Amino acid sequence: MNSGKLIDWNRLAAKVLEEVAEEARVFVQQHGRRPGLAVILVGEDTASSVYVRMKIRDCGKCGIESFSHSLPEETTTDQLLELIEVLNRDGKVDGLLVQLPLPGHINTKRILDTIDPTKDVDGFHPANVGRLVRADDKVLIACTPSGVMRMLDENGVDPRGMQAVVVGRSDIVGKPMALLLLHRHATVTICHSRTRDLAEICRRADIVVAAVGKPLMVEKDWLKEGVVVIDVGMNSIGPDQAPPVILDDPSRVADFEKKGYTLVGDVSPAAADKASLITPVPGGVGPMTRAILMENTIKAAKWRKNW
Repeated sequence: MNSGKLIDWNRLAAKVLEEVAEEARVFVQQHGRRPGLAVILVGEDTASSVYVRMKIRDCGKCGIESFSHSLPEETTTDQLLELIEVLNRDGKVDGLLVQLPLPGHINTKRILDTIDPTKDVDGFHPANVGRLVRADDKVLIACTPSGVMRMLDENGVDPRGMQAVVVGRSDIVGKPMALLLLHRHATVTICHSRTRDLAEICRRADIVVAAVGKPLMVEKDWLKEGVVVIDVGMNSIGPDQAPPVILDDPSRVADFEKKGYTLVGDVSPAAADKASLITPVPGGVGPMTRAILMENTIKAAKWRKNW
C-alpha cells in the first residue's frame, strides 16, 4: 500500500485536541471552572468499557472535567432516565453521553430523547438532527461524520460539485454524513442493503464513505482512479475469512498468530491503489471521532447559556 495516500488521523486528532485545550483554558478564565463531560456506561461490555476509558483519557488531555457513571447490566430504563435527569440539571455537566449499545432490555430511543439537547455531545437528539437538516450554525453534530468533514478540509478536498456516495444509512454515520456533504454542495447518493448495482454507483463517485459494517465489501474495482475513500468500518475477521490482500500483509498475519483475528474496514486495502486519499483501518476514524467529542463538549459549554 502506498503510505503517502493514507490519511493521518492521529495527527489531525491531536491538532483538534490542542485546539480544544486552548478553548478550555479560556473557558476556565471566563467561568472559573472547567467544561464538564458526563459519560454513562451500562453493563460490562468490553469494547464499550475501552471506549469510555479512552474518552475519559481524552478529557484529561484537553482540560475537560470528566464525570463517569458505571451502572450494572440489570439497570432499568427508568433508573437510567432518573440519572439522566439529574445530569441534565447539573450545572457542572456541559456534555452528556450514554455509551452505546445499551443492554437489550433498555429503551435506547427513550434514553437518547431524554438527554438535554444542549448537552447532547453525540448529536443524536431529534432537536440536533433537525438543526443539522436546517444547517443551523449552532448544532451538535454526530462525531464521526463531523470528523470526516474536518478531515476533508484539512486535506484540501472541497466536496462542492463532487459526486459523493455514502454506503450505509445509519442515524449515527450514514444519514448525518450525507447531510453534511449535501450542505457543502456535493451531489450525494445514499446506498444501503437494497441498492441495486452498488458497484456501478460507487464507480461514479469522487468521494466514497463506507459505513455499512460489512468487512471488505467495497472492492478495488468498484472505484475510479483518484477517488477519496473514507472507511468508517471496524470489523473483526479470522484467517478463514481473509482474502489474499489481507493474508499477504505481514502485520495482519501477526495479528492472526497473536490474537486469532485482525481488524478490517468496509473497504478492501487494495483500494489504496486507486485512491488519492484513503483512511487506514485500524487507526482510522476512531481517534478523530473522540477528538470531535471533545470539541462538541467545549461547544456545548460555550453555547448553553445562549442557545
